[in-house]
Amino acid sequence: MVGKRRGDLNIRGRPAQLYDALMISRRILLGAFALAIAATAGCTSDEAQDGPLPDAPGLLDQAATATANITSAHFALQVNGSVPGLSVQNLEGDLTTEGGPSGAARGTGKVALGGQLVEVEFVLAEDNLYIKGPTGGFQKLPAALGAGVYDPSAVLDPERGVSKVLRSVQNPVTKAQEEVDGVQTYKVTGTVSKDVLAGLLPGAPSGGDITFWLRTEGEHLPVKASVALPGEGGEPATVDVVLSDVDKPVTVTPPA
Repeated sequence: MVGKRRGDLNIRGRPAQLYDALMISRRILLGAFALAIAATAGCTSDEAQDGPLPDAPGLLDQAATATANITSAHFALQVNGSVPGLSVQNLEGDLTTEGGPSGAARGTGKVALGGQLVEVEFVLAEDNLYIKGPTGGFQKLPAALGAGVYDPSAVLDPERGVSKVLRSVQNPVTKAQEEVDGVQTYKVTGTVSKDVLAGLLPGAPSGGDITFWLRTEGEHLPVKASVALPGEGGEPATVDVVLSDVDKPVTVTPPA
């Protein structure tokens, strides 16, 4: 699946490729982490609902409040189709607000680089960003550059991150009660503007239709999220994110 291995992420001494790596890393990390906080679980199935469904704005407001308090999670992101401006195809990893001025993260993914699909591994720790391509070891980016690539504090900030997206869904409607991998959820649909989405998915060409599956119990934490975006050639595309192990301790250390 991964095309020709180019070694583009062997950054040292190669300014143009450093820029490519930074831009790709920004899309990988910001885009994934931000949406990842808003989601959890896999396939869905319809479940009959007795009585009226809860009010969508109220569900989203409670979910936004609960999401703002998340401190760590394991996430997985999948782009279905090809979205102009997005280089990431899939991503999986861990995120925590601890471990540095901007938090910490680790994971792997596949991104488009120079027209080829490349596997990358990344670590954000102690305010430094480390990237490893298909060949060679980790390359350490200076703290100043790393800070410009990814800012976890923005993702978890109630005024800038996932909570803002939940609170900014336009024309929300509670569509159904569904089961998501054994969890009972309320399916809430609506739209989100490009300005709001851009903070979570840099490079997104526009706003789009968004669907959240929120737990029926407790604080209605998001269980799953899916955003529909215009794909290349007019084909439909979606970005799906699932989250697990919410608030389970995560420790991220710089690679040796």
